[in-house]
Amino acid sequence: MVGNMSYGKDYKFIPITSIENKQGIEVTNDLYQYTTQIVNIVMYGHSKNDFVLIDAGMPNSAQTIIEEVEKRFGPGSRPQAIVLTHGHFDHVGAIIELINYWDVVVYAHPLEIPFLTGKVNYLKPDITVEGGLLAKTSFILPNTAIDLGNRIKALPEDYSVPHMSDFQWIHTPGHSPGHVSLFREKDGALIAGDAFITVKQDYLYQVLTQQKKIYGPPRYFTTDWESAFDSIKKLESIQPKIAITGHGLPMKGKELTKNLNYLVNNFDDIALPKHGKYIE
Repeated sequence: MVGNMSYGKDYKFIPITSIENKQGIEVTNDLYQYTTQIVNIVMYGHSKNDFVLIDAGMPNSAQTIIEEVEKRFGPGSRPQAIVLTHGHFDHVGAIIELINYWDVVVYAHPLEIPFLTGKVNYLKPDITVEGGLLAKTSFILPNTAIDLGNRIKALPEDYSVPHMSDFQWIHTPGHSPGHVSLFREKDGALIAGDAFITVKQDYLYQVLTQQKKIYGPPRYFTTDWESAFDSIKKLESIQPKIAITGHGLPMKGKELTKNLNYLVNNFDDIALPKHGKYIE
């Protein structure tokens, strides 16, 4: 416990690392993707006192994130806010340390806040779901709620994103009840979180090697597949030109358009597991 904040009882370091670990990609001049082990965070902005962090990486990654932030924006850099696409362990793994280091507020969808204030645990990962070794060993992954106390706030009802004036949030549930994606209309930039991803996240070899392939949300943590499909259709309909996902490499232009359309039209074959306890 730190102050009035605490991680869940099953919080722990997960020893899985891809070849993209600690690698950064400047996707646009104000969107920077950085990988902590197997998950991406995003830095939005240009200057040390005028940027936002989206998501908070794997457990025990706080120092790595702070160092990368200062490498990009300079010593003493501090975000104006942290915005969470959702609260699964690999997206909030360093959140408490970062809040304390930067004295910063965190925003999430109202439906995600119970999982971020210690009130409700996520459903356990589905080890029976169709998939590879990572799915089968997902029982080791944390699922209990963390508690951010009064540091967590609800995203504005008008779909604006605090300190990201050119973005709007889109509710994209399925992978989690309050999952959101962030979209900028002027250049079609999409921060998709885990609504869809660009690596087969439940297959360990592909996670380690980061082979780029459009895919649905990570199967072992997705509990509402009908909503997940609706969310992907919603994102495809806004015709994004650039996509940064929670796992995998960015996609742009015709590659993104073609693959996202293909995912929508072949969702049952690409994304929907053939079996698993959350399929019904």
